[in-house]
Amino acid sequence: MASTLEHIDIKGVKIPFIFEQDKRLPIVSMQVIFTGSGSIDEGKNIGLARLSAKMMNEGTLKRGSVGFADALDARAIQLSTNAGNETLVMELGTLRDEFDTGLSLMDELLRSPNLTKESLNKVKTRTMSDIARKEADFDTVASDELKAILFEATPMATPNIGTKESIEKIKLSDVESFLKSKMVLSNALIIMGGDITIEDAKKKATTLISSLEVGKLSAPRHYEVRKSPKESILKRPQTEQTYLYFGAPFAMNEGDSEFYKARVAMFILGSSGFGSRLMEEIRVKRGLAYSAYSRLSVAKTNTYFSGYLQTKLESGDEAKKSVIEVIDTFVKSGVTQSELDQARKFLLGSEPLRVETLSQRLGRTFSEYYQGKELGSSLQELEMIRGLSLEELNDFIKRHNEITQLSYAIVTK
Repeated sequence: MASTLEHIDIKGVKIPFIFEQDKRLPIVSMQVIFTGSGSIDEGKNIGLARLSAKMMNEGTLKRGSVGFADALDARAIQLSTNAGNETLVMELGTLRDEFDTGLSLMDELLRSPNLTKESLNKVKTRTMSDIARKEADFDTVASDELKAILFEATPMATPNIGTKESIEKIKLSDVESFLKSKMVLSNALIIMGGDITIEDAKKKATTLISSLEVGKLSAPRHYEVRKSPKESILKRPQTEQTYLYFGAPFAMNEGDSEFYKARVAMFILGSSGFGSRLMEEIRVKRGLAYSAYSRLSVAKTNTYFSGYLQTKLESGDEAKKSVIEVIDTFVKSGVTQSELDQARKFLLGSEPLRVETLSQRLGRTFSEYYQGKELGSSLQELEMIRGLSLEELNDFIKRHNEITQLSYAIVTK
């Protein structure tokens, strides 16, 4: 059966419930997603959302970190929590016969997570180590700097892992307060699928999250990208090449009816890898980089165009000039019929690979719901791609000349 959307009523709150039955394998998976609970909702405590999610992976007060992990491993149960920009997600995956045990352990975790000073110090130490490693990864350094430029003075400007200074300041009470205010029914959404009936799935989901408080729905947020170009050059004596990251605004919101055109345009420009404009011009014709990519990010909280490449230290200026030329030409002249045909062929032909697994199908249904679209709109989008004309696509590209207003984050020696 296809993924469906229903609602379950708990304490007067209608919780979205996305479900798909799949009996091909004896497994069941479940996600409890708390919207409005990611890094953009952590206030001044940068890194709090991600650190709080890590604390939920430290087991329960009763069993501790090791005891809880042993209980999961003994039944081959996968249970983890993670946080992104907009959401905090608890995910459970088990064999069908172990699903009740997995739910019992998940319930124990929700009711009594191991929020102790000892666990906090352990998670902080690991986070500090992760931050130190990222400081030596110049791709990450350049990427973070680009976001700092594009989203200056907003929560999007800081890495969701936090900084050494911000992590050091986080207290156990901050974690407790964040989890208590965010992991509530008003923010909850449930995704379930596998070898289970929808009636049984709804019953088990209702029992699991009934212990949560109603709480308060997190307010929606959206952050605009800077309009005026800016450049930041970071000098790192250890690097042996130049890392060039670039980005610009893109006038589109999540759920936009013309997103399918953007998908085709961005595929041709830089997201398709070999054969894309950026790759052909910068790598193949000019030999300035091993790879060059660009992409479009469209989410509830932000929309922006970005890309990157690495080049020789002495080729940085030439590579930057090439990026400008490729994007300017793309906007002014559009694409060719051959490029459109190839993009259409790939996007339509690769569709079965994007819905091959249960998790992919459930993820797609969630995306459609979260973006405010009708279920099944992804298939409608493919039909619109099938009928897209060269004139329509090039008109769309020319209308989005804001992508030429490029800002840069450059790491070099």
